[in-house]
Amino acid sequence: MKLTFLGTGTSIGVPVIACNCPVCKSKDARDKRFRTSAMISVDGQNIVIDCGPDFRFQMLKQNVEDINAVLFTHEHRDHIAGLDDIRAFNYVLNKNIPIYGTRHVMEAIMTEFPYIFSENRYFGAPQLTVHEIDDSQFSIGETMIRPIKIMHNKLPIMGYRINDLTYITDASFIDEVEKEKIVGSKVLVVNALRNSKHVSHFSLGEALELIEQVKPEEAYITHISHFLGLYEEVEQRLPPNVHLAYDNLVVDL
Repeated sequence: MKLTFLGTGTSIGVPVIACNCPVCKSKDARDKRFRTSAMISVDGQNIVIDCGPDFRFQMLKQNVEDINAVLFTHEHRDHIAGLDDIRAFNYVLNKNIPIYGTRHVMEAIMTEFPYIFSENRYFGAPQLTVHEIDDSQFSIGETMIRPIKIMHNKLPIMGYRINDLTYITDASFIDEVEKEKIVGSKVLVVNALRNSKHVSHFSLGEALELIEQVKPEEAYITHISHFLGLYEEVEQRLPPNVHLAYDNLVVDL
């Protein structure tokens, strides 16, 4: 199984014209982040988690020729806005792309992209197969997916465990029952927006506290804003088994 970080950044702290912050000025490619997304290559399948506004570029950057499914963690635009670019895979592969998400995610997608689901749909619109999920385990091909319920401030969202990997982003709270689903993971991916506390995202300290509780062999920090700091400096402050993720990083499990 292989984990590819397609993007590790967030809309909070995205650089603006003439920004002079150290991260914007950094020459380290690991400080240049597109919106958070990942691809899991397992059982002969490519499963993408979230499909934000940088989706097309991320697919081109990784030379991805096929995807078998898209899992959505939640419905915020930085996680769904690239859905229209699925159409390229429809055209080249001549197949629908399955998408998976909770009911409120699917309702939001249908509201944001009504032309995809219209009875009189445009011929070139993306072709999707919708799968509504809850917190029950489900499969994509031979791959079992275990949803993990988390909170993004007051919004219930999903993390996912796939074999020995648990992927969580945009979390601000995880209850003890859901944490038990993470225990035993060899690799944990979890968000840390910045050093100070935030209403809807883990801080770095809160992410490290979760990592200490569930004790994965390795952990990677994602959904990083500029406020967290420079890659090289933050990496030096982390425990030996914890790393800042960066765009295009590949982890073999």
